[in-house]
Amino acid sequence: MHVDLRESLDELRRLARREKSAKQLRRLRIIILAAQGSTAEDISQQVDLGTRQVQSWVQRYNREGLAGLADRSGRGPKPLLSAAEAERLRARLDAGPRAEDGVCTLRGKDVQRILASEFGKLRKMGAVYHLLHELGYESLAPRPQHRHADPHAQDAFKKSSLSS
Repeated sequence: MHVDLRESLDELRRLARREKSAKQLRRLRIIILAAQGSTAEDISQQVDLGTRQVQSWVQRYNREGLAGLADRSGRGPKPLLSAAEAERLRARLDAGPRAEDGVCTLRGKDVQRILASEFGKLRKMGAVYHLLHELGYESLAPRPQHRHADPHAQDAFKKSSLSS
């Protein structure tokens, strides 16, 4: 494999010794081994990566130098809502349920329905709970107290009921 060394082997080894990221260290080792004349197959066995991945890292190093070995942005799942939509949803949830919601407290299913009807985002319940967690909401909350509840009648019921 051909490597266009921009740094000396000693400099690459020194960088590898100081590297704290395991992924970055593996990439540096690929470049060092390739510069020493190892084949892509030999390197892939030593660093536990596929041959094509090894070749890809060497090509990136040849094009961009050490900067080519760094992680690039754009990986991972995209956010469900934009920042403006997230603020709109947060305001909607903080305002509490509306009359058309037909509930006294918004639950996960209600948030799922709101996302579908008001934001056009149809998602499974797991994604809805994940979004709520990202927005800072807790999944568990005490049940609301009914406005006609009588605490004295509840205490009397507890005292008179049979204990299990």
